[in-house]
Amino acid sequence: MKRLRGEETRELGPCPAFSAARHLVLDEKLRQGWMGDYDARPVATIPLAEGRAWVRPVRAASLTTVVVTALSYGVPAAHAASAVGVAFLVATYLLTLRSDDPDAARRYGLSLGGLFDPEPIDVLRLVRSAVAEVGVALAVVAVVFPPFVLGFKWWWAPAHGFHAAPLSSFADEALGQMLVIALPEEAFYRGYLQTSLDEAWAPRIRVLGATLGPSVLVTSAIFALGHLATEVNPNRLSVFFPSLLFGWLRTRRGGIGASATFHALCNLFASYLAQSYGVGA
Repeated sequence: MKRLRGEETRELGPCPAFSAARHLVLDEKLRQGWMGDYDARPVATIPLAEGRAWVRPVRAASLTTVVVTALSYGVPAAHAASAVGVAFLVATYLLTLRSDDPDAARRYGLSLGGLFDPEPIDVLRLVRSAVAEVGVALAVVAVVFPPFVLGFKWWWAPAHGFHAAPLSSFADEALGQMLVIALPEEAFYRGYLQTSLDEAWAPRIRVLGATLGPSVLVTSAIFALGHLATEVNPNRLSVFFPSLLFGWLRTRRGGIGASATFHALCNLFASYLAQSYGVGA
């Protein structure tokens, strides 16, 4: 942009504030009919809107945390987990799938092999997707669970050795863990919240095939604080660390299928170890 001083013209260089002011003046002239061919765009408002794009998802997460915390204390214990799961699913639907965007399910990683896409369900595609996501989750389990056992024993220091808990109870619990806890939480935190924060803060760091940004850290912090709110115990903050893996899986796979499966397996395995060593809740 140039400025005239007498017969001298010199380069001012890019100045966002000066440029914004110039556009506003020109917009006003166009409104008054002085300039007919100027493309009037509210450019001065775009940087502000983009700079605050994180506010809405964080506000939605805060409100949802308040709601699920109230449910966890107000609903009878036998039904509290189900009430919280339904609340997460309702919040996710209202914030994502209710929109007019036909690509919303894919955008937020909620497609689940086409289950929530607007097109008719392709059963073969659904099965292939499920098998692939479960396979990825099991591969991560093979890498993560062995060191987790060592960390579990170090942290809890069990008074007696390992006595295998009956597996039958965990087989009954598996479906509930997936549908009531892992899937609703992953849909909200990794589907809605992480995606929205990725759109506010562009991911830039490449980690094992996934490009990550601040959204993974912020989502994991909110995830951990939400767990602390529903049960005031410092140990609840430890979910921050597996949440980082959930976030990586969501980005690496482009959806929440693998992260939800791995999330459920983590819950089941931690519960199994606690019962087998006689520690924890």
